[in-house]
Amino acid sequence: MASLRVPPVPLSAREDATTLYKAFKGFGCDTGKVINVLAHRDATQRAFIQQEYKSMYGEDLTNRLRSELSGNLEDAVLLWMHGPAERDAVIVRAALSGDISQTHVAIEVICSRTSSQIQLFKQAYRTKFGSVLENDIQSRANDDTGKLLLAFVSKHRYEGPEVDQRMVDKDVRDLYKAGEKRLGTDEDTFIRIFSERSRPHLAAVASFYKSMYGSTLEKAVKGETSGNFEFALLTILRCAQNPAHYFAKELYKAMEGLGTKDSKLIRIVVTRAEIDMQYIMAEFQNKYKKTLSAAIHSETSGHYRAFLHALVEPSL
Repeated sequence: MASLRVPPVPLSAREDATTLYKAFKGFGCDTGKVINVLAHRDATQRAFIQQEYKSMYGEDLTNRLRSELSGNLEDAVLLWMHGPAERDAVIVRAALSGDISQTHVAIEVICSRTSSQIQLFKQAYRTKFGSVLENDIQSRANDDTGKLLLAFVSKHRYEGPEVDQRMVDKDVRDLYKAGEKRLGTDEDTFIRIFSERSRPHLAAVASFYKSMYGSTLEKAVKGETSGNFEFALLTILRCAQNPAHYFAKELYKAMEGLGTKDSKLIRIVVTRAEIDMQYIMAEFQNKYKKTLSAAIHSETSGHYRAFLHALVEPSL
């Protein structure tokens, strides 16, 4: 469920481009005006604004934003300027090209996306970077994590609600035999089931696993695996059960304790704003007894705070 971003009286992309150009002119940038325009336009509108800006003023809007903004606000706005598929491609490319510690970012994005979302961002990845996502994953990780990611981006998973109970029963037994029942772990079985099954199917597997063996599938994953492989499996499983709850928890972790993990906060808010932010907000309030907006308000400041607020609650 996407949040409503279209302004009450739709403005033309040309008018928005003119407003932005005026905001950049003079001494300093009218950042508030930039936020008022861009944070309240959907992906299609933002693309048209960029086209109009280039046509009217002969410069790339993204480059201008990069020169006018700074810090966390710059990072958030530049990420927001992409459409959802291209944005995922940009995040994953940066994660796979950077320090090995950034692999978890690629895992989070890949393993939390639906099959159709992955197909779209794979196309965007190839168009933007001229390389194949699978090849970049393989060059980065050739262990069990790499095998899981490769399988997950390659398989087309069913996205309907129907579940075959006989297959659920078989998968539960196979996972138990591959993990808790034996000495050591048959990682290939976990990879096969977690990469090939639909979200409703995996959620049913998790439910049946607990009723069958008295402990949770999540506990089995934690006991049988570790590191990035564990993180990838848990991300797939948790998003199969309740993606909004998963992201609410990740947002909380980005803001808990001393200091805010701004890159994570930005990544999740920006990537989910046009997908399921209203559900995430509801899960956040239910679990932590405070609104997501209040949490963001206490952890951020200035125009950066205003921009994130506008993405979370565009009607305000």
